[in-house]
Amino acid sequence: MSFPLLARSTTSPPPQPPLAASPRPPSLSQRVHIPSHIYKHPTAILLELSNSMKDLHQILPHIIKNGLYKEHLFETKLISLFTKYGSLNDATKVFDFAKLKVDPMYHTILKGHTHHSNLDTSLAFYSRLRYDNVTPVIYNFSYLLKACADNCDVIKGKQVHAQLIVHGFKDNLFAMTSVVNLYAKCGLVGDAYKMFDRMPERDLVCWNTVISGYAQNGMANRALELVLRMQEEGCNRPDSVTVVSILPACAAIGSLQMGKSVHGYVIRNGLESLVNVSTSLVDMYAKCGSVGTARLVFDEMGSKTVVSWNAMIDGYARNGYYDEALIIFQRMLDEGFKPTNVTIMSTLHACAESRNLELGQFVHKLVNQLGLGSNIAVVNSLISMYCKCQRVDIAAELFEKLKGKTLVSWNAMMLGYAQNGCVMDAIALFCKMHLQNIKPDSFTMVSVVTALAELSVLRQAKWIHGFAIRTCLNKNVFVVTALVDMYAKCGAVHTARKIFDVMDDRHVTTWNAMIDGYGTHGFGKEAIELFEEMQKGHVEPNDITFLCVISACSHSGFVEKGRNYFMIMREEYNLEPLMDHYGAMVDLIGRAGRLSEAWNFIDSMPVRPGLNVYGAMLGACKIHKNVDLGEKAADKLFELDPDDGGYHVLLANMYATASMWHKVAKVRTMMERKGIQKTPGCSLVDLRNEVHTFYSGSTSHPQSVKIYAYLEKLLDRIKAAGYVPDTDSIHDVEDDVQEQLLKSHSEKLAISFGLLNTRVGTTIHIRKNLRVCGDCHSATKYISLVMKREIIVRDMHRFHHFKDGVCSCGDYW
Repeated sequence: MSFPLLARSTTSPPPQPPLAASPRPPSLSQRVHIPSHIYKHPTAILLELSNSMKDLHQILPHIIKNGLYKEHLFETKLISLFTKYGSLNDATKVFDFAKLKVDPMYHTILKGHTHHSNLDTSLAFYSRLRYDNVTPVIYNFSYLLKACADNCDVIKGKQVHAQLIVHGFKDNLFAMTSVVNLYAKCGLVGDAYKMFDRMPERDLVCWNTVISGYAQNGMANRALELVLRMQEEGCNRPDSVTVVSILPACAAIGSLQMGKSVHGYVIRNGLESLVNVSTSLVDMYAKCGSVGTARLVFDEMGSKTVVSWNAMIDGYARNGYYDEALIIFQRMLDEGFKPTNVTIMSTLHACAESRNLELGQFVHKLVNQLGLGSNIAVVNSLISMYCKCQRVDIAAELFEKLKGKTLVSWNAMMLGYAQNGCVMDAIALFCKMHLQNIKPDSFTMVSVVTALAELSVLRQAKWIHGFAIRTCLNKNVFVVTALVDMYAKCGAVHTARKIFDVMDDRHVTTWNAMIDGYGTHGFGKEAIELFEEMQKGHVEPNDITFLCVISACSHSGFVEKGRNYFMIMREEYNLEPLMDHYGAMVDLIGRAGRLSEAWNFIDSMPVRPGLNVYGAMLGACKIHKNVDLGEKAADKLFELDPDDGGYHVLLANMYATASMWHKVAKVRTMMERKGIQKTPGCSLVDLRNEVHTFYSGSTSHPQSVKIYAYLEKLLDRIKAAGYVPDTDSIHDVEDDVQEQLLKSHSEKLAISFGLLNTRVGTTIHIRKNLRVCGDCHSATKYISLVMKREIIVRDMHRFHHFKDGVCSCGDYW
């Protein structure tokens, strides 16, 4: 609601009842006579020497005791001091009690309101000032305009602007600079420039105001142009304020060259000793990716503020140097600087990304000691940190206790659930948020879509897609990218491609999602074609793109293509391979049966191979039954992570495939001794708003009797069509028992349930937590043939589309 600011006559009714004001004739603005002995009174001298509210409270009894509170000098001085120390209530009491209200009293009270009250109260007092026939002075408007700017209230600001013009200040440099500042801070930078351009004269402050306005409103190039124009006109040379305004603009557009030019100007004009200038240089270099130079500037600083430390910590964290960020934070504490909320948030970001839970918990204790536990932004950072460090339980506790949750809080918790596999919790939180009428944004949608992608239920995918359309978020590039990824992970890769094709704008992550989607579905040819189309466009591939396309080649057996992409990644795009790229290459070569070549590749790696590299090697050895190299890979794996159950199981399965049962027993004994248990096979199928879960050999489902009876008949049908059970992985039991154990595998139970409960021709979607076994893979191909059904199985690595007796993986998985 805007406050009317029209000039009022003495006969006009006030906007609200006057604040106990005594009648005031217009002549009171004249000089008031004060006896000379009042100036010399000891209490008057004490007032002049006071510099705090504590001093003032000690002097007040003397003023009252000596009856001086009615003296005009003391009234004026008390109003000024109370206002200065922020005690506006006391200043107002003195003002209301005063019989002679001279103009400076009004101006002082108005200044106090703009500094210590809300905007409406300040404007109300301005109306009283006009009602009492006080002539406004220039700084009345500058203070009111600043208050409007700080509150981003452009409507009330325009009313003040109008009053400024009415009172003849439209050509006043000081006043119009405040108007420029108002429009710039309210985001109306075009209007700010119009005001600036109409000014008959401009000083450096005015130039700095409009330059800062463009920089703060994301128009960095325009801000830089104005700096050049200011110098070309020759009226003003940039000062430290100009530099501090323009350096963030250089950072915003990533112009390191321009930033260096500004740095040169700083050195030539001796501004580098100013702490705010050096801090801005640190921030600029860090945001332009030159964190080494930022550190050099930081180390050369003669004095540092907490803002300087914050810039360096954030610079390291922003550029992925998380350990260095944490070292700088520790050094800051050692040197006695008190962290701010900005320090804490940057440090928590570094803790989260480096998964440093121990230091994160230390920072959490520090938050409580600093009294920042109620700061919503800090708590949001704590929630994100705990989620990244896989302590979603602590994050959820913080979220529940947090008062005044913002949308960022909901998004952080939702994404945390999604990242930690708590899919149903993420969806439940989204529904709760929706019930509380909290409007989602693009980050919300990305979080919930990510969760639903892991759930891999097509029905839910369509629901959230519809929700995105209804909330008009289906045009946001990040939301649509998440939708592409979700549909691919729900088995609907062709739907993902349709969405991809109609996008007006595609980010590199969009291309990555679609290429990866093709790869995990076994459509290697389509993934390669899409990657080559990307190379011809304006979006440049990144390291994730190459990981996706190399993995796609691996899943489809395109060894030479994969080798070529690994080579051009470094040679043409200057991207250094990460451990994941090396793991993908070992998988590519090893899966194709070139095991010696894969081992030689590992030996030639310029970095120490990680778990995923040897894991890929062991998996390839298991597929191709190469026990010797498999054992070498397993030895390396157990050196790196002796307690990982997955690799023990993979080794045991390799021995089983090679019928080396004594070694299988040895691995299982080792697992028992270490307390390592094999993850039980689990398959899930979605049917009529319910997710049905099946474990191998389980009989807990309400339809178990029907499912097993149906499965018996189904197996007879596929045997007649040519299916032969693969019992190589089972030993120490009779042949009929081996076959019985194969019958009860979780995916066979899930498929039987799906066939029993869906109409003829319906596609069945199955999710499995482990890799599909060879026997189930063979059986599912025959089931798709005899039942004329498409069966889509998502295992822990990829999708298998079974149709007409053929799998999309081409038996290469």
